Amino acid sequence: MSSDTDNHGLIDGFHLVIEALKLNGIDTIYGLPGIPITDLTRLAQAEGMRVISFRHEQNAGNAAAAAGFLTQKPGICLTVSAPGFLNGLTALANATVNCFPMILVSGSSEREIVDLQQGDYEEMDQLNAAKPFCKAAFRILHAQDIGIGVARAIRSALSGRPGGVYLDLPAKLFSQTMDAQAGRRSLVKVVDPAPRQIPAPDTVQRALELLKDAKRPLILLGKGAAYAQADADIRALVERTGIPYLPMSMAKGLLPDTHTQSASAARSYVLAEADVVMLVGARLNWLLSHGKGKTWGAPKRFIQVDISPTEIDSNVQIEAPVIGDIGSCVSALLAGIGSGWSRPPAEWTATIAQRKDKNLSKMAQTLSLDPSPMNFHSALGAIRDVVKGRPDIVVVNEGANTLDFARSIVDMYEPRKRLDCGTWGIMGIGMGFAVAAAVTTGKPVIAIEGDSAFGFSGMEVETICRYNLPVCIVVFNNNGVYKGTDVNVSKSTDPAPTVFVKGARYDLMMEAFGGKGVTAASPQELGRAMHEAIASGRPTLINAIIDETAGTESGRITSLNPKKAAIKTPSA
Repeated sequence: MSSDTDNHGLIDGFHLVIEALKLNGIDTIYGLPGIPITDLTRLAQAEGMRVISFRHEQNAGNAAAAAGFLTQKPGICLTVSAPGFLNGLTALANATVNCFPMILVSGSSEREIVDLQQGDYEEMDQLNAAKPFCKAAFRILHAQDIGIGVARAIRSALSGRPGGVYLDLPAKLFSQTMDAQAGRRSLVKVVDPAPRQIPAPDTVQRALELLKDAKRPLILLGKGAAYAQADADIRALVERTGIPYLPMSMAKGLLPDTHTQSASAARSYVLAEADVVMLVGARLNWLLSHGKGKTWGAPKRFIQVDISPTEIDSNVQIEAPVIGDIGSCVSALLAGIGSGWSRPPAEWTATIAQRKDKNLSKMAQTLSLDPSPMNFHSALGAIRDVVKGRPDIVVVNEGANTLDFARSIVDMYEPRKRLDCGTWGIMGIGMGFAVAAAVTTGKPVIAIEGDSAFGFSGMEVETICRYNLPVCIVVFNNNGVYKGTDVNVSKSTDPAPTVFVKGARYDLMMEAFGGKGVTAASPQELGRAMHEAIASGRPTLINAIIDETAGTESGRITSLNPKKAAIKTPSA
């Protein structure tokens, strides 16, 4: 590879960073140019890397995190110093909580000035600010250490439980030069950054014995199972045991949601009634009521397959921990099952099937209705039909009611085709995740957005248009947060805190940047507009008009939104 610096037998920090990334198979950067990394973006593009430039660093960081989940390579987010770094920090923390491999690379002020607090441009001790929010944080001060620094960041992001890593690059590093041959020799190609972790045979046997004795067993699949890309073995484990399974939202599609063993349509029943639950790449956090309480009914006996030993017993006792990478653990479980495994009692599976049929019939009746204006069910019914016809489409989903209803209505058929706000349940991931999904998969993307959630990253419609990505955004417009009917009871003329501009034209935002904007007031119009968007591959935003009275406060997690506990006493 040649560069301008080679003319003098030298190579600089800019080129060493780029070549270190390329050496490790990283070909895309998500970021936002500015001081001191502007030339790094230009040079990376000139050297054959794809540079996707965003309008806000948090959205670039979310894109990098989603890319990491989809590819099992750390997504790279590149930001400027201080405020740009802080904008990316939320995405870094979210990647770490969600176990997505990501590296936040930020330019920074000079150490001498920062340490003496002398007031440099955008001065901040970024390394120490990042440490509480990521797996690891590193700073590179010398050009000859770039290879090792990048290698350490990659290995930290991918090894064990994946997560976010911060890499600090002070401005002076980029202009440092060294002998070109010595510089390239200093680069490191990371070998086996996520080595297999084989479970101990006795732990596998213990888990199988517990599962074999169960009268009402349940397999619960988490997004860790989806990340592992052990799809065939996971499907074989479910089908050979005959055990009903329940996928968490980002594990949907590991087996088709229409699979006969799927217990999603009887979720409440199986969580309450199962006697032995095997968690595969899933954590007993708030999304699963911490494994206790009325959601879970009588006490359970748990098997937990996880790469992190410290996850075990985090909320309830785990009788049979199986520690290792998901692929190796599932493979070992399959080997132990053999060919003579007894399927679960027919009473258990038949009761689940009856409850599924009843609930699915009720859902079908609800979806068959055609209210005007649309509600969440009728609009999502149209999207459900589109995804059924194109199971390779990637679905990105965020919001309150928009998220909750979509999880149960829109069936998924292939693994890693659903991305949502995950473990933290945060808003704002939509456009970043949609960009990453389009860039990494080359497939059409449908972003199902609540109007509130869309507001966090909506300006990235310009990014989607600029790179001409096959993204169809559907904004569920009900004029507010949760719904648009809240009333200001004070004497002020201000709207209520949860109410937006009535009749907002989100579709015109897309048209302003050259994309296709559509307003849809019926399921038929919505379905037709989505089919046209997918067929054209053109950036499209559909402003889906939803009944503003539809929806509930905080969606299905209303209990997490505290209410006033006392009446204010008038002042004397």
